[in-house]
Amino acid sequence: MHLLIVEDDDTIAKYVEKGLNEAGHSCELCSDGRDGLALAVQGNFDVVIADRMLPGLDGLSMVKAMRQARCVVPVVFVTSVGGLGDRVEGLDAGGDDYVVKPFAFIELMARINAIARRPNINSEQLVLKVADLEVDILKRRVTRASIVIDLKPREFAILEMLMRAEGRVITRTMLLERIWEFNFDPQTSVVETQISRLRAKVDKPFDPPLIHTVRNTGYRLNAPS
Repeated sequence: MHLLIVEDDDTIAKYVEKGLNEAGHSCELCSDGRDGLALAVQGNFDVVIADRMLPGLDGLSMVKAMRQARCVVPVVFVTSVGGLGDRVEGLDAGGDDYVVKPFAFIELMARINAIARRPNINSEQLVLKVADLEVDILKRRVTRASIVIDLKPREFAILEMLMRAEGRVITRTMLLERIWEFNFDPQTSVVETQISRLRAKVDKPFDPPLIHTVRNTGYRLNAPS
């Protein structure tokens, strides 16, 4: 794999680079968020490893700008900002995984490999459509009845997952593992909260509703019969 490391701590950057090189991968190093954005958008990288606290442009802003530029390369945040809210914020910004410093290189490598095993977005269906709801994966654009719907990154990810599984049930656990990738308290209401927000944008202003609750199981999106 060819990886971009955006890290202003030279010791950490060289440590990660050395480990990746020993594992047979090639790397480019960058210590500034603005430069990292330019490289990520213009380069041909398999994964970007980024700190959040960067000069020039912070890591969150860098990743948001990448996504706005339709750059879909996966991003792993490696940062000392490690609270639950911080991790959620990083994923909402468009990050694919989140590793907190200090970290074991073997864990970072495992997470990078897991991301690399995911299907290439270019080989997947890029425009999803159910009834009058349409999702353009590359443009990150959602419309229903030709009206543009503004979704936050996590809402978009949930909707994409439901659309790809049209007619099939997506369980609460599946959403937690795929969208959040954390071990939450089983009693958490985070899924229900996000589904409610998604419905308010995708279903409430339109008719008929497309997102359905399957009691004690999860959710299903399907066109009306």
